[in-house]
Amino acid sequence: MMTEQDRIELNGVKVYPFTSSKELLEFVDQRKGILVAVNAEKVTKATDETRNVINNNIGYADGGGVVVAMHRKGIKNAVRLAGADLWLEIVAQSYKSKTFYIIGGKQDVIDDTIKKLKHQFNGINILGYRNGYIKTPEERQILIDDIADKKPDIVFVAMGSPKQEFLMYDFMKVNPAIYQGLGGSFDVYTGRVKRAPLWWQTHNLEFLYRFLKQPSRYRREYYRLKFLAWMLMGKFK
Repeated sequence: MMTEQDRIELNGVKVYPFTSSKELLEFVDQRKGILVAVNAEKVTKATDETRNVINNNIGYADGGGVVVAMHRKGIKNAVRLAGADLWLEIVAQSYKSKTFYIIGGKQDVIDDTIKKLKHQFNGINILGYRNGYIKTPEERQILIDDIADKKPDIVFVAMGSPKQEFLMYDFMKVNPAIYQGLGGSFDVYTGRVKRAPLWWQTHNLEFLYRFLKQPSRYRREYYRLKFLAWMLMGKFK
């Protein structure tokens, strides 16, 4: 069983070097916490606040660069676990026995997500859901209070980082459970955004496929280049 001592540290961000989604699911089944997808951007942009959230929870490698850095540190069997796949594996494993709360996306996106989940996982117990546009501190507190009242076992939050991580951190204070940040995964799940073909995924090149399809993401590529430079300079020893 994976332990905290097995974690790999990159720029102060501690990441579990899981070797398969099965290993991660078994790990999560034994403990509560926030599953945080760690990629090159999260590592290079890390602050004391984001490190605190990740290092006190369950950071896993969601980026190919992070996996390469782990391999260079001698952890050759570490693999990339895409959050867009992982959350559905969690649902498949747990929907017959656990309760869920789901947050994120525009209203039509979350409505379609809930509809598809109920169709795909017959009998899934969703205690509550809402869109990801929380506009006031009062709205935020109402949501936190609802989580505290309903006490779901598993909560998915698709709002982008680090906003989703900070919100889940506050959820944990009132309801210890399993949480996972999902970014734009609901857009993928409902067919609004197409993922890279399998070849690109298995070769850790999904980021490049997205960039080629959406060049406006170029600002985010700066952090991957910075991460690569850090690796080449030996920052991750």
